[in-house]
Amino acid sequence: MINTIAPGADRDVVAEALHRSAPHRPHYRQRVVWALEENPRLLTGEAHLAPHRAILRFIDLLHEAGVAGIVRPTCPRCHRVVRIDKPLDGQRVCRNCIAKSRVEECVRCGARREPATRDEQGRPLCPNCLVTDPTNAEVCIGCKERRRVHTRTDEGPLCPNCCPLPVLVCSICGLTAPGSHSKLTGLPRCRGCFQRQARCTTCGHVRGIHSGTTDAPICGPCTKPDAELWHPCPTCGQAERLRSPGPCRRCTLRQRLHELLADGSGSIPPKLQALNDALAETERAGTAMRWLSGGIVSTVLSDLGSGRRPLTHEALDELPAGKVVEHIRSVLVATGTLSQRDEQMVRLERHVNDLVTSHTTAEGRKILHRYATWHLLRRLRRRSRGNDITHTQLTVVRQHLRAAVHLLNWIEAQSLTLATCRQADLERWLTSDDVRHRREAGHFVRWALAQKIARDLSFPAVRWNGPSQAMDDEARWATARRLLHDDTLKSEDRLAGLLLLLYAQWPAAISRLTVDHVEETDGAVRLRLGAVPVDLPSPVAELALQQVAVRRSHAVLARTDSPWLFPGGQPGRPISVWAMGERLR
Repeated sequence: MINTIAPGADRDVVAEALHRSAPHRPHYRQRVVWALEENPRLLTGEAHLAPHRAILRFIDLLHEAGVAGIVRPTCPRCHRVVRIDKPLDGQRVCRNCIAKSRVEECVRCGARREPATRDEQGRPLCPNCLVTDPTNAEVCIGCKERRRVHTRTDEGPLCPNCCPLPVLVCSICGLTAPGSHSKLTGLPRCRGCFQRQARCTTCGHVRGIHSGTTDAPICGPCTKPDAELWHPCPTCGQAERLRSPGPCRRCTLRQRLHELLADGSGSIPPKLQALNDALAETERAGTAMRWLSGGIVSTVLSDLGSGRRPLTHEALDELPAGKVVEHIRSVLVATGTLSQRDEQMVRLERHVNDLVTSHTTAEGRKILHRYATWHLLRRLRRRSRGNDITHTQLTVVRQHLRAAVHLLNWIEAQSLTLATCRQADLERWLTSDDVRHRREAGHFVRWALAQKIARDLSFPAVRWNGPSQAMDDEARWATARRLLHDDTLKSEDRLAGLLLLLYAQWPAAISRLTVDHVEETDGAVRLRLGAVPVDLPSPVAELALQQVAVRRSHAVLARTDSPWLFPGGQPGRPISVWAMGERLR
């Protein structure tokens, strides 16, 4: 059978692969052979129909041994070449698709994810709510706060922020602080110098500091390390830290991009040239290579280059929804390959449509459609004033709509409607054990009263009275002094914290600042927080100018023409309000 698919295949190699697929179960290997004899197409790409998991292991071993004609299967749902050993609807799919098939709404935060556990009543809880559950936290011996345990010591647990590093004398700034030894020079380097970006005094590029001093920093390529670590690339001739013979990461990246983006004629289409140039010149070639090695990333880019998939937002919408596809889209938009669109609004409209159409009764779908389309979305568009909406705004609208769905479901379960529901019924729901999104439900009830859909109901609004405990002046100034003078903290965190403490800016406002908000004229640095720019004092001004110069995201395109002062995890987008709040905390 295998000789028919791969003539000349070594019988010993095939026998060894069959033995390793089920080493201690001879009867199971016999079942594998019978299944392959019944359906030889399992070896040529249809292994998602395999009745036994050992067939997938057998195919992987044959492929690793170089047996020609053997095709590794793709997941029938996401079409990625990954491990598929989970049965679902008569097929074998990957772990990611299994997780998506088990999606439920978290009872605590409302997120739709695969449950990590269930509460005492059997209701689903997402992984984030499991990790952040107060019952799973312990008092950290460092900060004395109840947090998630990262490390356990003889004295007690430590949270992620209090994990100790060895105290060393930094070879760059000379401070005695927690740090580690550089893999490039072998000399100690504190955490502040490890995170700092500065202009190299040798080459003039803004890069991470690896040696030199605070006044004369030197980047990694300009540092003189052990001569055995650095060799010239045989392709481009640049000195790189080559781990193995062959071209450097940059040349390997260019070659991989050409393989993915080239069309049938062997040239890159003009519409993808900007994407190719941006990825080829990205600061972190290793990060780009790891990103391109993902199955769905390489598949999508190859389809775009060959023309099998049109270069439109609608074509990307047909792919399985997930963070990988969203990151691909953000890279295409950031490089100018795709046009800009409000992704949060598109995601919200899709969610609203799914939630409304999934309701059980026609009357309920009609009410939800009016509430979502002509009230929630209309008000959101008016308040955004043509700007992209934020993730927080999306979350608020989703919570309001979920509250309406929960209340309508309960009313219909009581054989009632909004028109026949009375105050006693509403109060019975408010005092029940399964009530969810109580405050947001009040917004829906008041809207229904204004629209004459409901009557004789009362649902008072809850006014926010400010923080439960205000920070005293001594603590605020102590934190401000630390942010001004502690070089071990990241410069972007110091700037954001000072804007919060000294200028009373919310994380939402800080995350939406752009480089155009920072103005430098005649030696004075001003920040435009409102109609009139404010003059920044010297320490804060230096941090603002430094952030404009060295800002970078954690995405595959760390530096783009994005205008954001605090870039986010996706190129061309700002940091989210949640992420900014977590960093400030």
